[in-house]
Amino acid sequence: MIIMNDSVQTTRSRLYQKVAELLATAIRDGEYPPASRLPAERKLAERFDVSRPTIREAIIALEIAGYVEVRGGSGVYVCSEGPKQAATPDLDIGPFDILEARILFEGEAAELAAKLITDEELQELRDALDAMVAENQGEPRFEKADQNFHMIIARATKNEAIVSVCEHLWHLRNSSPISARILEKVRQAGSLPRIEEHREILDALERRDSPDARTAMREHLTRVIQQLLDATEATAVEEARRSVERNRSRFSMI
Repeated sequence: MIIMNDSVQTTRSRLYQKVAELLATAIRDGEYPPASRLPAERKLAERFDVSRPTIREAIIALEIAGYVEVRGGSGVYVCSEGPKQAATPDLDIGPFDILEARILFEGEAAELAAKLITDEELQELRDALDAMVAENQGEPRFEKADQNFHMIIARATKNEAIVSVCEHLWHLRNSSPISARILEKVRQAGSLPRIEEHREILDALERRDSPDARTAMREHLTRVIQQLLDATEATAVEEARRSVERNRSRFSMI
């Protein structure tokens, strides 16, 4: 049986990776043999005393490393021939942590930008919003306009430290394998940058309303977290739906 040690329980940074390492050890030790199905997400969250988003990130880390296979509508299964390394690879920071940091930094950046933004920068935001609409309708969707929109706001603060932090958070979002995999699941679920939420941010900036700009940015990024939660939960929902359909078909024959 896996027991969480103190460092796993108390360290926020890369918690998903610590959980993934413990699950990888359990797989190598035979607790979960090849072709077996891992326990449900809720059970794993209870076992490790972590949140369900952390479990989702850990499962995706194991999937990238080749330990498990996520089968839509069925569950998570141990690969017949998985890697034998002692730990999962360093997949960097997960998207939930990145978004939490963005809420803190970009919310305050929007508040400051409302006081300092120029008419030229406001026009840049309008152009970025138009580009976002076009990107949402096209293929493939790289979301460059979304990033540009947020970085225009960061630069409008006239604070190079804020710009640097925001650039780094976007770099983490785009380069972290674990983040990229989860964002791909979001795209596959049909989730796109929400135009109306960005328009609310722009409206607050046009009014030079600092509190409203901060609130609009924080609410937008909080909804993005919910998008990730919804998208990564899609497998479990699909599994439940198919189970209901199987039972309905079985009992209809009685």
